[in-house]
Amino acid sequence: MTMWEAGPAVAETDARQEFFAAEYPRLAGWVRRQVGDDDTAHDVAAEAFTRLMSRWSAAREPHAYLYKTAVNLLKDHWRRARKERSALSLVAAEQHHGPDGRPDRASDLRGLLEPLPEHQRTAVLLHYLAGFSIREVSEIVGRAEGTVKSDLFQARARIRVELGDNDD
Repeated sequence: MTMWEAGPAVAETDARQEFFAAEYPRLAGWVRRQVGDDDTAHDVAAEAFTRLMSRWSAAREPHAYLYKTAVNLLKDHWRRARKERSALSLVAAEQHHGPDGRPDRASDLRGLLEPLPEHQRTAVLLHYLAGFSIREVSEIVGRAEGTVKSDLFQARARIRVELGDNDD
C-alpha cells in the first residue's frame, strides 16, 4: 500500500481520535451532572461514542449526533430507573407482616425470587425490574427469545404457587 492510499484512512483515524480526546471528558461531565453517578456517566458516554464511531462516515454533525445519542440513552436510563423504583415501591407497599412481625414470605420479593432457577430469576430481574424488553433480555443472557418467554412464564407460575394463587 502506498502512502497516498493510506493517507485518507490515517487522516480519518486521527480525526476520530482527536474528536474523542476533546469531547469524551466534556460529554461524560455533562452526563454526570444529569445522573449524579460517575459509573453511569461513563457508561452512557462510552455507549454514545460507540454508536457515533460505528456511523462516523455517515454522521454529518458528529457533535450533534453524539449528544442526541447521549440524550436518548439518558431517557432509557431514567425510564428503566423509574420502572425499577415503581416495582420496588409496589412490593414494599404490599408487604404483609406475619405474627412474628417479620415480612410474610409471600410479600418478600427476594424470598419469592431466591428459589427460582438462575435463568428464570435473571429473566425476571432484567425484564420486570430493569425494564428490558424480551429481545434485550435474550441478547443479554444469550438465550433465544422464545426460551426467555418460557423462563418468564415458568417463573410467574412458580411465584403464583408460592403466593397460593393457582387461578389462571
